[in-house]
Amino acid sequence: MNHIAGKRSNPYVHAIGTHSLSYAVTLVVLLPFLWMILLSFKSNNDILNDPFSLPRTFGLDNYVRAWNTLNLGLLYQNTFLIAVVTIAIELVITFMSSYALSRMVFRSAKLKHSIHVLLLAGLAIPAFILLFPVYRITISLDLLNTYASLIIPYIATSISFNTLLFTGFLKGFPKEVEEAAVIDGCSLFTLCRSIVVPVIMPVVATIFIFNVLYIWNEFPFAVTLVNKDGMQTISLGISQFKGRFNIDYGGIIAASTLLIIPQLVFFAIFQRFIIEGMTAGAVKG
Repeated sequence: MNHIAGKRSNPYVHAIGTHSLSYAVTLVVLLPFLWMILLSFKSNNDILNDPFSLPRTFGLDNYVRAWNTLNLGLLYQNTFLIAVVTIAIELVITFMSSYALSRMVFRSAKLKHSIHVLLLAGLAIPAFILLFPVYRITISLDLLNTYASLIIPYIATSISFNTLLFTGFLKGFPKEVEEAAVIDGCSLFTLCRSIVVPVIMPVVATIFIFNVLYIWNEFPFAVTLVNKDGMQTISLGISQFKGRFNIDYGGIIAASTLLIIPQLVFFAIFQRFIIEGMTAGAVKG
């Protein structure tokens, strides 16, 4: 009887261990963010000399300075406009490319394999390697300090990830449904709009969320291609606190907190779609 009772208690012990591990990992992930919030209430001297102590007072001086220094309305406007245009264009491009890859019959299997290798190579190449050639091309096209100077690179760097994610899902999409729609006289545009797109909405939502977070945080392209105050994005605006001879650490941390909090709210609202989209792609890919 004791042996049986021990076996029955194992699931409970396993559940307790799993939950404890989950809480521990969550705490480790949250610690840097919590520490950043505490640092945002400290003066520059306290940040440099005693960074691990609690703030003496919870004043809002750093946040007031960040708010007065940054034109948050303009920064949000620029970032939002770039994100909307970029994501709208890249969703159309990558959906069409992935639909073609998953449905077209290639005469040469090597050609299709080469395209997949090219897409994988696009994921492996860091953005820092592309900065100089992109900068030279932008100057040649006279696009420096314009929205297009950021929109075009953002679209290009997202094609590999978006296409592979779409393709993984579309490969498992039943072709019989599409064939039946074509037999009924459905055009290719109507087929994609009315049948395919509604089914793959979890994947579309996942790609949308990942790209919004990427554009929101992207800094290398922004700092390289934009040096005009009226064109700055949110991540680029925070760098204003770094002067030539001094750095306002308190202002940077407070501004970074203001940058991260909207992302956390956005992610908390849409995390269900991320899980659904990744799960759907994993099961059907």
